[in-house]
Amino acid sequence: MGIQKFTDLNTWKEAHKLVLIIYGVIDNYPKKETYILVSQMLRAAISITSNIAEGFGRRGKKEKIQFYYLAQASLTELQNQLIISKDIGYLPENKFYYVWEQTVIVHKLITGLIKSIKSR
Repeated sequence: MGIQKFTDLNTWKEAHKLVLIIYGVIDNYPKKETYILVSQMLRAAISITSNIAEGFGRRGKKEKIQFYYLAQASLTELQNQLIISKDIGYLPENKFYYVWEQTVIVHKLITGLIKSIKSR
């Protein structure tokens, strides 16, 4: 059957899994971070899947790649926020490494998606 919609992409599926993980870990953050770190993390995580979806919907190669690069940039932003969360004690190391591993998976998949578009 192949890939018919953006939700068929493994890249989107793994990025969506990351969004759900982020929603789970922020539950334990202090209320004072609701409009600071928590908000930034959610926006970055959601931006990853949104840009993958938007890139999928674009016709041109350049446009597709541009949105996939935006997804990768949001992923890097989220990785930075995870490091901050760990370093200030909001995210225990074991949870940090679990989430971090998912970010690595998503990064590799986005990179693969970009390479496959470029090679067409």
